[in-house]
Amino acid sequence: MDKISVIGIGKLGLCFSLVLERAGFDVLGCDMREGYVKDIESKNIKTIEPKVEEYLKQSKNFRATSNFEKTIDHSDLIFITVRTTSLLNGEYDCSQIDKVVEDIKKIEVPYIPKNLVISCNVNPGYSNNVQEELKDYNYRVSYNPEWIAQGSIINDQEYPDLVVIGEQGVAAGDDIEEVYKKMCLSLPVFHRMDRLSAELTKISLNCYLTAKISLANMIGEVALSSGADPDQILDAIGCDKRIGNKFIRYGFGYGGPCFPRDTRSFIRHCSQVGINPYMITAAEETNKTHLKFMFTQFLKEYKNKKEIIEFDSVTYKPGVTIIEESQQLLLAATIANVGYRVLIKEHPDVIKQVKETYGDLFEYEIR
Repeated sequence: MDKISVIGIGKLGLCFSLVLERAGFDVLGCDMREGYVKDIESKNIKTIEPKVEEYLKQSKNFRATSNFEKTIDHSDLIFITVRTTSLLNGEYDCSQIDKVVEDIKKIEVPYIPKNLVISCNVNPGYSNNVQEELKDYNYRVSYNPEWIAQGSIINDQEYPDLVVIGEQGVAAGDDIEEVYKKMCLSLPVFHRMDRLSAELTKISLNCYLTAKISLANMIGEVALSSGADPDQILDAIGCDKRIGNKFIRYGFGYGGPCFPRDTRSFIRHCSQVGINPYMITAAEETNKTHLKFMFTQFLKEYKNKKEIIEFDSVTYKPGVTIIEESQQLLLAATIANVGYRVLIKEHPDVIKQVKETYGDLFEYEIR
């Protein structure tokens, strides 16, 4: 049985590990949180992310450990899926990957070359720097991004449209491609390229989607302001095969842990190479002003401040517990701050998060 190591088994890494195990790999996942590792080993993880609990309970060849050296020794193919947060300037904080690299340099140099595959969000050019750091340690560094959405992570990993491999040589790319051919239940298109191009592909694709979302919402604003129907207009536009019907509907602007961060990362990189990212900055600004438009529309429709305004979801999209940059929540707060009674009906985890930020601004009901 082929072996694979995964460093960082948080939400993304755990899902990836379970999908790999289900495809027939012997997977060892590493995480520094001892309690979390014990919960995984005892198969006692509670999450609303679909299929995670099911796959974990059914797994036979997935183990978790906090022993870093054991994880490195387990396989010659090692994926890194640690968290990279964003700084205020749009840069990704890759300090957790840096820590992995430093820990690698402290252990014995492997006799046989090992493939180290970075699958986290990184700044363009970062993976090349890691390869330079590890050039004397017998590691081949590749970059392999994933396009997944919270609430459908496992499904997105099993049925990707495309797989991008920023490879350190043909042999490394072949190894990664073979993993995906065995893991995927779909027939994705493989795009093999250099590391920098793969890094730019990751953030550029998401920027394309944020621009599409912002344009759709702007068209919707024009429709509503003109007395037309935004849904009918956007449905028709989406039927054109050159455009497609995904991410083209009128509603809340984009938010969450991925789109806003990749957009800001792309804008930052553009400034570094002397390109004016006016199309993407316009999309970002449109996303912000769209919230103001929705608030104005609300005030036109709801004039009675004694009426209770109900929100069935304030996460950045339904079916998740993440409120990061959620326009739904920002609209609810804007409405409550001008004197309306706002009732939030949500999952207990969401209500806890909202209360930590907004306290008693809202009324709450667990659903």
